[in-house]
Amino acid sequence: MTTSSTSSSIQAVNAIQNLDLDELNRRFETAHPAEILSWCTTNLITGLVQTSAFNVDDILITDILYRQLQPNPPVPVLFLDTLYHFPQTLELVEKAQKLYNLNLQVYKTPDVSTRAEFAAKYGDALWEHDIAQFHHVTKIEPLQRGLSELGAIAWITGRRRDQAVTRADMPVLELDSQQRLKVNPLANWTRQQSWEYTAEHNMIYNPLHDQGYPSIGDEPITTPIAEGEDERAGRWRGSNKTECGIHI
Repeated sequence: MTTSSTSSSIQAVNAIQNLDLDELNRRFETAHPAEILSWCTTNLITGLVQTSAFNVDDILITDILYRQLQPNPPVPVLFLDTLYHFPQTLELVEKAQKLYNLNLQVYKTPDVSTRAEFAAKYGDALWEHDIAQFHHVTKIEPLQRGLSELGAIAWITGRRRDQAVTRADMPVLELDSQQRLKVNPLANWTRQQSWEYTAEHNMIYNPLHDQGYPSIGDEPITTPIAEGEDERAGRWRGSNKTECGIHI
C-alpha cells in the first residue's frame, strides 16, 4: 500500500470514528433506504462494501445502489460461497451479476472448492456436529478476510428489525467489533415493504421465496416455514440459534 493510500485509509477510519451516530440514527429513523444509501455513497466514497446472501432484501439494496444511485466506482458486493448454497441461489447470483454488472467479490473457506473437499477436510455434515465451527469456517472467517482485503471501513447489510426478535432494536448505523461502520438501510422497513419495492421495480429474486423460504441460507440447514411462523424459523430448525455469528 502506498503512503498516500495509507493516509487516505487512516483519514477514512478517523472520519467513521468521528461520526455522531446518535444524530444520524435520529435523522434516518424514518428515512427511505435510498436516502440512507445515498448518504453512504456520498460520504463514504472509498471503503464501502455491500455484503449479500442474495435474499430479496439484499437484492433490493443492490438495485438501489446499481440502478438508482450508480456510484463510481461501484460498491463491491461481497458474497460468501459456503459451498452449501441452494442451486437456485447460485443461479440468482450469476443472473444478478450479469443484470447489474456487479463488482462481485466471492469469498469462501480456504483450500476447498467442493462439498466433497469440505467434507474431507472438516468431516461429513459438520453443521450437525459443530454448527459454530461450520459457520466460522464458511462465513465468519471469509467475511472478515473479505472486508479486510477490500479495505472496508463500512459495510451494508440487508437486516430488518421485523426479521427476528434479536433484531428488534437494531439501529440504522452502528459500529461492529472491528470499529467499521455497519449500515442497516432496511432497519425500519417491513417484509411487506421489501416485496412492494420488488414488485414495483420488477426485480429478480430467488424462486425459493415463492416456495415457503422467506429467509434462505445453506441448503442442509434451511427449511420452509409454515403459515404464521417467524420469518427466520426455517433457519437452524430444532435449535435455539437465531444468528450464524456474522452479526453478533
